[in-house]
Amino acid sequence: MLSYRIVIVDDHPLFRGALNQALSASLESSEIIEAGSLDELTEKLAGGLEVDLILLDLTMPGVQGVSGLVFLRGQHPEVPVVVVSANDDPVTIRRCMDCGASGFVPKSQPVDQIRTAVRSVLSGNIWSPADIDLSNTGDEETSDLIARLSSLTPQQIRVLMMLGEGLLNKQIAYKLGVSEATIKAHVSAILQKLGVDSRTQAVIAVNRIDNSSWQKIAN
Repeated sequence: MLSYRIVIVDDHPLFRGALNQALSASLESSEIIEAGSLDELTEKLAGGLEVDLILLDLTMPGVQGVSGLVFLRGQHPEVPVVVVSANDDPVTIRRCMDCGASGFVPKSQPVDQIRTAVRSVLSGNIWSPADIDLSNTGDEETSDLIARLSSLTPQQIRVLMMLGEGLLNKQIAYKLGVSEATIKAHVSAILQKLGVDSRTQAVIAVNRIDNSSWQKIAN
């Protein structure tokens, strides 16, 4: 039987534990690792941890929605990422797939369906719920923003996520171990690529990508 190493990234310990148990039962020879944040995952990967699959929740501190997905795909393009989210809106799923996700599993799916999705992606396939129509790409403005976001480098994405957390340039520089001048250069490049004039507008633009689908549900 093939052995895999899978990382579950979610800030809810109970869900991580339940998903860990569910996968361990069907992938007996595989190693399931848990991470409570994107930072924790990044540290593990930077330390040389080799993984076959990442299961990523989009709504937790430090992820900033699809920007966290884009960051992972840019930083580790060889590792497939499956988004596991409470949001099952078709437009959101389509956007995640457009940003490089190898799969999308709503948390409302039965355990067997989650196992099927994981096995399918590990086999090299792309997986999404069969009963959800992914033909709707959403409004053109948001689609354009996603394309612009995807043009950022992994380091620029990381800086953008930290801007979203309200960190100052000097705080970001300290966390990333680079000079403040380097961060200023990254911010300038981010503003240019996103077509905005300020840090605040950049953060608003990214939040718009994640919030538009939720607003559609609420309305």
